[in-house]
Amino acid sequence: MISFSKPTVEQFFRTYVITNFTVSDQEEKLLFSTNLNGKMNVWAIDLHGSGFPYLYAHTEQSCNFLKVDPHKRYVLGGFDEDGNENYHIYALPFEGGMRQKLIEAEPDDKDFFCSLSEDGNRLYYVTSKGNPQFLKGYVYDLESKEHQELYEGENAPTFINTVSPNEEYIVLTKTFANTYQVGYLKNIQTGEETFLSENPDDVHEFSKAIFISNEHILYITNAGEEYSYVIKYHIPTGKREKYVKFEGESVEEIEWHKNSETLFIITEKGVQDHLYRFSREDSSPVKIPCPLESLHQMKVSKKGNVYLLGRSATEPFNIYLLNVEDKWEKLTDNRVLGLNQEHLVDPAVVSYSSFDGKKIEALWFESNQEQDNGHVIFWPHGGPQAAERKEFRAMFQCFLNRGYSIFAPNFRGSTGYGASFKKLVEQDWGEGPRLDCVYGIEWLFETGKCDRDKLFVVGGSYGGYMSLLLAGRHSEYFRAVVDIFGVSNLFTFINSVPEHWKPIMERWLGNPERDKDRLEKDSPITYLQSMTKPMLVIQGANDPRVVKEESDQIVEALKNQGTEVEYFVLDDEGHGFSKKENEIKVYERMLSFLEKHQ
Repeated sequence: MISFSKPTVEQFFRTYVITNFTVSDQEEKLLFSTNLNGKMNVWAIDLHGSGFPYLYAHTEQSCNFLKVDPHKRYVLGGFDEDGNENYHIYALPFEGGMRQKLIEAEPDDKDFFCSLSEDGNRLYYVTSKGNPQFLKGYVYDLESKEHQELYEGENAPTFINTVSPNEEYIVLTKTFANTYQVGYLKNIQTGEETFLSENPDDVHEFSKAIFISNEHILYITNAGEEYSYVIKYHIPTGKREKYVKFEGESVEEIEWHKNSETLFIITEKGVQDHLYRFSREDSSPVKIPCPLESLHQMKVSKKGNVYLLGRSATEPFNIYLLNVEDKWEKLTDNRVLGLNQEHLVDPAVVSYSSFDGKKIEALWFESNQEQDNGHVIFWPHGGPQAAERKEFRAMFQCFLNRGYSIFAPNFRGSTGYGASFKKLVEQDWGEGPRLDCVYGIEWLFETGKCDRDKLFVVGGSYGGYMSLLLAGRHSEYFRAVVDIFGVSNLFTFINSVPEHWKPIMERWLGNPERDKDRLEKDSPITYLQSMTKPMLVIQGANDPRVVKEESDQIVEALKNQGTEVEYFVLDDEGHGFSKKENEIKVYERMLSFLEKHQ
């Protein structure tokens, strides 16, 4: 009988990503940004047709938003250049085709789409042009081609959050830190500003706002609370009332269905998301069973259909439709080539106590293959104010299939565990989170999940930084190290981040002069001489967040001292991998490196 070899690396990485989507007002078209054909392009599905996806716009660049004109004259999208994250706003014909730049911008400018007027004639956007740190807001008239400046940001990066239906008001958000955003209301005609945040001087988060009428706003905040909730605000009186609140769950996303006066809500709790609806007939939010565990984007149509983009630990990115009869329909069918979900590993949610007694939750992916090699990959996530969640990663499933188990802790600073926990990483990148990782490693050894001589550390972004720091301060734990665009020197990192990040860096990380001793102690490059284990460093040449010099300096220093180091630079990528062939090359290189050092 015919026998087949075990799945190849490429099989796992032939899954595609979907970064965002939109639906036309009449629900004829579903548009989504994906690397379905190997590079990022915009694809479409005719929802009343065959359902077969077709190429809608050939761009070969990452896209950060899509918006359809309600009168079917055009589609808007934001595209960067080879991962540099300098997104500019383009227009596409409604039937698809080639893009053309709508807002003129220099290559280094960043433009952020905010809102489109109900008649589709005016575009609200934010730009770094002329004010790269604090930004400016404009409305652009697509008929007259005139740009009207709405504000110039001061003190903090300032974004347009939403616009009232009658375009009398805009909601603005000032970002002082990832955990400190202030919301306020601005009258476009008079310039009058009113705080929506009740106590703007108190550190809190103000995130998404939506107008449910010209006089009422719903917005998400965690002011005075550990977990985010929804406030209803009445503009004429300034009255605030708590509209929706959950125990131990943070509201992350809201969408309003006008005709039924129904609010759809996504909440985050630890490693998983949940979906709810709340209408005028409900005394409390109603939980909706959902086929996905991690929800990335939600759209509610005029008919009341709910479209969701998300993934689960064993299911790649897909878009689902929940119709008004509460039936789910899978609109895309992204899957691992030649494998079904039963062949993939669903992680166990575990927890352990850290050095100060704090409970740290983690995901434990146990290789269930007969060829289990007994080795474990320790994976500190990126962010750092993010979390490892029940989300499909082709890299994880591929390595699990090759016999590696994976341990991913949500150390202090991770999201999903309350505001206080999230703030713990601020001005403490390398002490508390590092010790949480150390205690997680010891937990692996104590529980018998890993032998002391069979552990690797692999991480990207902040996870790359933590991998380098652990390699320098605790090299005895690891056989080898993989750093994917990680920060090596906190002093150079502070000065090299994008301009609109710089106002938040002191609260997030520290001041290079005042906090010199701490930043030196927490910089991986300080422990260069202790980095004796073999290392693979991966870097995107166009990375705007962790610039190439961060990897250059650590690689050069390691080579000079004789440490075994491999350096793999991708000339056409930024802070991630948008091109499928690049992604496959990276993970094949990683797999080869790990196998070499077993």
